[in-house]
Amino acid sequence: MDPRAERIYNAAAYVKEILNAKGLVPTVGIILGSGLGRLVDEIVDPVTIPYKNIPGFPVSTAIGHKGNFIVGSLGGKTVIAMQGRLHFYEGYDMDTVVLPIRVMKVIGIEYLFVSNAAGGVNTSFQIGDLMIITDHINQIPNPLIGPNLAEFGPRFPDMTRPYDPKLISLARKIVSEIGISVREGVYFACTGPTYETPHEYKYMRIVGADAVGMSTTPEVIVARHAGIPVFGVSVITDVAHEDEDTDYVTDGEEIVRQADAAATKMISLFKELIARI
Repeated sequence: MDPRAERIYNAAAYVKEILNAKGLVPTVGIILGSGLGRLVDEIVDPVTIPYKNIPGFPVSTAIGHKGNFIVGSLGGKTVIAMQGRLHFYEGYDMDTVVLPIRVMKVIGIEYLFVSNAAGGVNTSFQIGDLMIITDHINQIPNPLIGPNLAEFGPRFPDMTRPYDPKLISLARKIVSEIGISVREGVYFACTGPTYETPHEYKYMRIVGADAVGMSTTPEVIVARHAGIPVFGVSVITDVAHEDEDTDYVTDGEEIVRQADAAATKMISLFKELIARI
């Protein structure tokens, strides 16, 4: 067996053993970005599985990422939420970064919901905005480089619709009904860990980006490779600053605080969307 597949199946077997003992079969996977872990407080009868206990699993080191799977009921469905994700900038190879998504696939998820804290590239965006991701520009190494794991998907997966149009359409209906104001746009993913320079912001705007961050696209690519429909949102936690903003400093701790403050809208949308799929 391919060592990558063996690692995936060993980790999934450990998680499944715990969930089987509780009679839990998650159908929705959720990835919670920086400062957005508060959604787990809404999960009913949660079961916590620390990453550090899972065979072959890494741990989260980023600010605002606790490093647990949380399994329970949300929106009337059994979900498995990643309370903290893994990033390329932490020094992990791409197979490790996307390991949790493949583990969730083996466990049986049918949908993947992704979230992140992002910088607003679109000049009309404000801190606290929620952006439904309609497409992305990936500048993080592609996680499918290398021998294909054929049991998970094809060598050349289609990415025409990385974010599921039906889920986006349903989300539009929901936010209209519950009175949440949202943006829509394109997410630009870069490696980090440095924040963007003023001219990098300008470049991203020119090529069509509305928000920027250091995650999400590898997970989405692997989910789509495996045939899992994806819905994604960015919480805008800071906005692009140009050369004349001589006193501005991008602060990671402040980004986490802003994400937490704006998380309520994301939680409402995720709960209602999960209830209707």
